[in-house]
Amino acid sequence: MTYAVSFALQLAVYQTLASNVPLADLIDDNVFDAPPTGTIPQTYVVIGDETARDKSSKTSAGAMHEFVVNVVSDTAGFATAKQVAAAVCDALIDMDAALNRGRLTALNFYSARAVREDSPGIRQIDLRFRAYVEDD
Repeated sequence: MTYAVSFALQLAVYQTLASNVPLADLIDDNVFDAPPTGTIPQTYVVIGDETARDKSSKTSAGAMHEFVVNVVSDTAGFATAKQVAAAVCDALIDMDAALNRGRLTALNFYSARAVREDSPGIRQIDLRFRAYVEDD
């Protein structure tokens, strides 16, 4: 197994989301790789937690990375957050991005969880994806 491709995968995911026009139409440039500080946007996307598991074969080092993309909104109801979540899925599912290390063999939607957070009016959708990578 190798975790060596993790940063390359995160960078590709971030760049894909940050450059996606339909997503930008909904949230401007509010894509983050850490929760924002200071003035918090009304709706934003942040790359969240990740776990990796060995998927190596006898001939190549590989891993399955399960990662979360959080959609957070203080807009009433879930309509805005769900539209943003759909745009994130459209951008990432079967993403065809060259990594600066290794290669992405598949990226699939795995699950989602929509919740009302403890803060009044905050909605969050946690989108879980699975990416399969090989280290060349």
